[in-house]
Amino acid sequence: MGFKVLERGDVTLIEIGGELIVGNRQLLKEQVLEQLERGGRKFIVDFSNTDYIDSSGLGVLVTLSKKIREQGGELSLASLSEDLRTLFELTKLDTLFLFSD
Repeated sequence: MGFKVLERGDVTLIEIGGELIVGNRQLLKEQVLEQLERGGRKFIVDFSNTDYIDSSGLGVLVTLSKKIREQGGELSLASLSEDLRTLFELTKLDTLFLFSD
């Protein structure tokens, strides 16, 4: 379980391994905000290795999306499993984020 932050040109790719839960959401927030302060504006969160997101994980994604948009950036979510995509649909958060495969 953990995060990898990779810079690919002008895109910051965040790979989430395992779960995005109350125990690690703050670390994700800190890493993304650090990249935002350094000038990053395009963020992709890769969920290809993510099994579970709890409500605090969803909350941190909403918070980060708002902060990134305020700075003129964008946050996209990529490689969500069918279960995770359903979670975003059920919570109506699918209207807040950009999705890519």
